[in-house]
Amino acid sequence: MSSPLYRGLSDMSKVRVHISTSLDGYVAGPNESMEEPLGVGGEALHDWTVVLKAWRELQGMEGGEENVSDALVREETANVGAEIMGRGKFGPPTRGPWGDDPWRGWWGDDPPFHKPVFVLTHHDREPLILSDTTFTFVTDGIHAALERAWEAAGDRDVFIGGGAETINQYLAAGLVDELELHVVPMLLGGGRRLFDGVGPDLKLELLRTVAAPGVTHLKYRVRGLAHR
Repeated sequence: MSSPLYRGLSDMSKVRVHISTSLDGYVAGPNESMEEPLGVGGEALHDWTVVLKAWRELQGMEGGEENVSDALVREETANVGAEIMGRGKFGPPTRGPWGDDPWRGWWGDDPPFHKPVFVLTHHDREPLILSDTTFTFVTDGIHAALERAWEAAGDRDVFIGGGAETINQYLAAGLVDELELHVVPMLLGGGRRLFDGVGPDLKLELLRTVAAPGVTHLKYRVRGLAHR
């Protein structure tokens, strides 16, 4: 258990996931496109968070609501030293080779991450530095990405930022310590579904339930084979 892949077993640092989901289990709607990156209806999954002061601060914006969800978002973003995301989150929706003028993400020249980000991809690419965020493109799988994220994070946590396929791979491999679902009272009927392919060996221990305007927050400790 001395491998960096199991450092999340300590009390000091963890591999964490938090993501908004519809009642029918989708974290993005169908037919993702440049106009609708989260698919048809998917943007509404985040209506509860884009009004929060904590979220707006990350975007360099002022104002916003301070409620129980605001406090939870601040908790979730604290002590995170690195993020891993899939090609689906980084974009563009067409995916494939990067080309001569490679995509630079959805977030402009000052992304809201403010930490190292590791992007899972099948296509080689040099690191991309935008403001205080460095995107490193990892082609040799989820374990290699986690090794590099642990190294970058130091004694802080690693956040698995999505999308669904990336989260599902880490859950299936037993490499996630905490999972927080922000359940939005809506149905998408299709799209990218959480837990696809994860299997019955994953066990979840409910830590808390918090009702808030437009969303219910469910936090779990993950009990998978790699955690026993």
